[in-house]
Amino acid sequence: MSDKPHNTGEIVRRAKTHAKGNKSTPGDHLLEYQRAWVDDESRWKFGLMARQVGKDFSSGFEGISDCCVAECKKQKTTWLIASPSERQSLEALEKWKEWAEVFKITLTAQDEVRESHSESMLKSASITFRHGSRIIAVPGKPETVRGFSANVLLTEFAFFEQPEATWRAILPTITNEIKGVKKVRIITTPNGMGNKAHEIWRTNYFPGDPIRAKAAKWSCHFVDIYTAVKQGLKASPDEIREALNDPEGWAEEFECLFLDQSATLLPYDLIASCESPEATTEAPFAFWLANAGHQTDRIAMGIDFGRKKDLTVAWSTKQVGDVQQTIEVLEMENTSTPQQVATLRPRLMSVHRACLDYTGPGIGLGDYLIKEFGEWNPKKHKFGKIELCTFTSDIKCQIFSKLRIAFEAKKLRIPQSRIVREDLHSISREATTSGQVTYRAPHSQTGHADRCTALALAVRAADYTEQPVRIERFIAPNEFPWYYPDSRKSGIPF
Repeated sequence: MSDKPHNTGEIVRRAKTHAKGNKSTPGDHLLEYQRAWVDDESRWKFGLMARQVGKDFSSGFEGISDCCVAECKKQKTTWLIASPSERQSLEALEKWKEWAEVFKITLTAQDEVRESHSESMLKSASITFRHGSRIIAVPGKPETVRGFSANVLLTEFAFFEQPEATWRAILPTITNEIKGVKKVRIITTPNGMGNKAHEIWRTNYFPGDPIRAKAAKWSCHFVDIYTAVKQGLKASPDEIREALNDPEGWAEEFECLFLDQSATLLPYDLIASCESPEATTEAPFAFWLANAGHQTDRIAMGIDFGRKKDLTVAWSTKQVGDVQQTIEVLEMENTSTPQQVATLRPRLMSVHRACLDYTGPGIGLGDYLIKEFGEWNPKKHKFGKIELCTFTSDIKCQIFSKLRIAFEAKKLRIPQSRIVREDLHSISREATTSGQVTYRAPHSQTGHADRCTALALAVRAADYTEQPVRIERFIAPNEFPWYYPDSRKSGIPF
């Protein structure tokens, strides 16, 4: 059996033995397709690769190797990393820092520049080595990639908001040879047809035609999930495909097939236009106590339920004029359902209406809540608080379309938060080959677009009608004594 490592984490672990004096070199532990990528010294290089096969990892190895050579010669080189989001840019930079540790290159400076304060949008992040070599990471936007003279890595280029405009902005950076020939790398999974990434790939990738491939400007590397597994990646394609349960998503993200065009639901500029210091992520408990049963503020709530894999997010807004202003983005992770209900109860006593994702694990929570707070379903003459939203294609199209409209009309105020911003930006709107519209978001360390879904549900909940919430019953003090510090208070209706 081969002693080759089977994943990128194992590669880093073994590569670090090099830093401790082992005779092996870091590159000895790269998988076959990763080795092929870093050994290709072409100036223009394009890697169309599946998710989680080590695209940024391999590119980081190549870039830090280049810095290492420059350091040994007491020279300097610069690399610019551009990604679709600031989160991805910072994560890519972290991988490069890991390789710097492996190669024993000393960092002398680290810097992060934002527009105004720590929660503002990222302009750039950088690390600098002893002899002046630099790695700069930026969000992939036309205004952030201008003005650099550097080797360039565009990671997940197909997912840039404005790939054509970004490409035009960055082109002078890579074609100006006054300070030396610049290397250009694109690594991405497909994201629909008709974008710049698809254009470059289809005009340069000629499998089985060595003459045309040799004449092409770009050196192309194709690594789907099957190629990666065959060449040593430890993964089970069948298991991943079954868990994903999305044939078109599987075809694009793991088989690397270009399908129909897709687009980001909420671009960064649109999100930024609704960010406000008046919006908050936390509301004091006294606020909920003051509103319980009285509902002096018109409060709407959207609840996206998660138990283990995803977060539960309850996004609450109050009506300020014609604007929904965020008052709380409540997040619960690895919290039991009874505890979640206990946390939500005082909040639900204060809202006019709440919309809940009544799909999968959300069904149990929905059934529990309508017993206590009543169901909102005017077609069935039910006027409680909770609307159960089963996530069919139609309901997704409704809530996310209205969310986009609310942003465009500046009818929302949302918190200035990097995590919230990245979550809202993560959903893509895609047209399938059958003409239907679907909405998708990748899983990340901070969730699965749970905040965006909760906000979309809150926007739906705020679509008030003239029919009031009906009082179904009274909550007596002895039912929830923890809620009433003063036992003289009477039951509060909802």
